[in-house]
Amino acid sequence: MPSDAPSPMNPIWSRYSRQILFGPIGPEGQQRLAESRVVIVGCGALGSTLAETLVRSGVGFVRICDRDFVELDNLQRQTLFDEDDVAAALPKAEAARRKLVRINSQVTVEGIVTDVNPSNIERLTDGSHLILDGTDNFETRYLINDVAVKHRRPWVYGAAVASSGLCLAVLPGVTPCLRCIFEEAPPPEETPTCETVGVLGTLVRVVASLQATEALKILMGRLDDVNRHLVSLDIWSGRFTAMHVGDAADRADCACCRHHRYEYLSGARFSVASHLCGRDAVQVHRKGEHAVDLPALADRLRPVARGDVLVNSFLLKVAIDAFELTVFPDGRAIIKGTNSPDTAKTLYVRYVGL
Repeated sequence: MPSDAPSPMNPIWSRYSRQILFGPIGPEGQQRLAESRVVIVGCGALGSTLAETLVRSGVGFVRICDRDFVELDNLQRQTLFDEDDVAAALPKAEAARRKLVRINSQVTVEGIVTDVNPSNIERLTDGSHLILDGTDNFETRYLINDVAVKHRRPWVYGAAVASSGLCLAVLPGVTPCLRCIFEEAPPPEETPTCETVGVLGTLVRVVASLQATEALKILMGRLDDVNRHLVSLDIWSGRFTAMHVGDAADRADCACCRHHRYEYLSGARFSVASHLCGRDAVQVHRKGEHAVDLPALADRLRPVARGDVLVNSFLLKVAIDAFELTVFPDGRAIIKGTNSPDTAKTLYVRYVGL
């Protein structure tokens, strides 16, 4: 963004005029936003709302990383997507990018179709000023926490399920990290998901708005204004609670920020096959870096497919027996119709290969 003085005659500045009028932002803050680089991990309900909010706010560079594709049941709460995206089986990162560049051509938007994992997260977040959590699982959040603490990069955690949500800004070296507060992820059987208890679209927008507000403060360098509490809310009952967690780093013997053991970033605690939250599906990673020829794979699977095989430059989707396989060019696959990692890995080997 040019550094010209803000003026109603300047179309670049007039786009953000109502935001600039807000005292804590002003012209200087808007300029800092224009010079900022943000990575959003996950482009589901929270991630898509975060992406739209930051792009409309004038953050200069937004990279969206997501492993999934748009499905019909996303549309209730994931406001960047529509029925055309479902019909085209577009990856969320690409569908979001296409929408966002039409919303604000002044912002650079990257959509990267990938699963964020220990082998790529440092490359994907390199050069960014902030990481935003749009994920749906603790494993990836702990991975984000590891890379953020290691490189002293701020990030903002968010969670939303049913009518309950959480938000926490993490400033490495200043505030407690996520593992100071949640040393271990709760057992799966004790963790409600969107699939088991649902989620309100109104909740998603509130949690994402809280995250985005903290993001704007951080990007503008207004660190004294960053909320140092863990915000817990229930949108249905109208309950909002700000929990004091400032002494969590002193109380916790944190493996991450105290002992600098980055267990998720090292891959020691990261899964090859993982159940997708809120989905009757398992994601399987292919070992090593081996590109998949999707058209050739489609030809091989047509004889056993139940119906047509959908293939485009982003993915291949095929129904076989009671399962649906979605395979990406990097060899990653999402296998729908099972919650068992062992079953998913068996199907992967059988139909995709080693």
